[in-house]
Amino acid sequence: MKKRLYKIEQGRKLDGVCGGITEYFDIDATLVRLAWILFTACAGSGIIAYIIASIIMPKKSDIIEG
Repeated sequence: MKKRLYKIEQGRKLDGVCGGITEYFDIDATLVRLAWILFTACAGSGIIAYIIASIIMPKKSDIIEG
């Protein structure tokens, strides 16, 4: 099966972007969320990147159904 990047719907904090990244790369969710916070604090563009990812990434249920 081909690996796909998607937003999760169960256990999400905001829109499921970080949770989807953790499932794709099979790493701990805390590490991804901390990295995203550091990216936002240092570069300031983390918020814009999260919004773009939230719009672009499909939901897990949309991939399974479609």
